[in-house]
Amino acid sequence: MRKLLLSMSCLFFMAGLVIAAEVTLVKYDKDKKEATVKDDKGKEHTYKITDKTTFSFATKDGGTKEVPAEQVEKMLTNEKFETAVKDGKVKWDISTDGNKITSVKMKFGGKKKQ
Repeated sequence: MRKLLLSMSCLFFMAGLVIAAEVTLVKYDKDKKEATVKDDKGKEHTYKITDKTTFSFATKDGGTKEVPAEQVEKMLTNEKFETAVKDGKVKWDISTDGNKITSVKMKFGGKKKQ
């Protein structure tokens, strides 16, 4: 019984370390490699993007396609993309570990409004 309780408490502790959430990208600092995001409650958080951070795009068939970090950084510093960020149109599903982003899933190609 004691082993069961210990293993359950470890499981819940580890699950609390990695948090996944849908956020809106507010800004990206290329020099510091930091992304500032806003959660669903409107609170801003700043996270580090590390060499271990993985990036993926959602595909039309419901899967994901992993992309290199260099391609994402190039996209983040693009002038048109920066405009979309300022307009609050860039949504990310992120997983974090402390103050670091471990993975980012980006969605594109939504239906156009008529």
